[in-house]
Amino acid sequence: MIRDQGLLSKIWRFAVWAVVGLFVLNLLAVIVVVIINSFSTRWLGTWLPAGWTTRWYFSAWKEFQLGSIVLVTFQIAFAVVLISGLIGVMTAYALARRDFPGKRAIILMFLLPLLIPPLTYGIPLATLLYKMGFGGTFWGAVLINLVPSVPFVVLVMIPFVEQIDPRIEAAARVFGAGTTSLFIRVLFPLLLPGMLAALLLVLVRTVAMFELTFLIAGPTTQTLVVSLYYAVFASGVRASQSIDAMAVVYMVTTLIWLVLALQFVSPTQIVARAKQQ
Repeated sequence: MIRDQGLLSKIWRFAVWAVVGLFVLNLLAVIVVVIINSFSTRWLGTWLPAGWTTRWYFSAWKEFQLGSIVLVTFQIAFAVVLISGLIGVMTAYALARRDFPGKRAIILMFLLPLLIPPLTYGIPLATLLYKMGFGGTFWGAVLINLVPSVPFVVLVMIPFVEQIDPRIEAAARVFGAGTTSLFIRVLFPLLLPGMLAALLLVLVRTVAMFELTFLIAGPTTQTLVVSLYYAVFASGVRASQSIDAMAVVYMVTTLIWLVLALQFVSPTQIVARAKQQ
């Protein structure tokens, strides 16, 4: 590949990298400030805090009842992961192995919840769930999060299914493997990396999903991100260090699951596989 080495090209590349660098530095600065403040005793008008402490984490854990909130967050997230995994993998297999009229339209429908803003369909969906009696309930939070999660699993898993040679399945059936045995002994080991990546990313999306969960969550079904929002904007005076400690717990929780997901597959790998099909 021959690159344009002209002056305008160099200026353009420098400008792009400068903007990206400023964005990354600004993001890192915000994160560092939040982390430092969560460990500070007092930090006003100085480069560094007057002292360091971990008491804000214990205070936040007690004040915001983080124990029950984290438990509810992962109960909702794991329910979404389980249901979207069962529906998504089966749907992805059917779409990858079968050609039928309207297949492209169905795939396009699966793309819509991922492309359009969540509030666009979240508000009417939440209204419907409230009318059906799911408002403020555990299953209401699960159902509303399934809308973007199932399509995500389907679109991630289709390339993984398509890369498996159908002759492997045909050979297994020749040797007497039934549908259940075929999936458990042949397909499951081959699809496991893709399934783990998709489901871990669904877990991260559900933990981080604010808009949809906020619309349907009740007092006992708030996830960590929704509780963080209420802690910031609720009436009354709260120590900023305590809120920042809660934010750090949220960031660390999300980051751990995201790192685990990226151990199995990278986003560029998913896009590359999709383009090859």
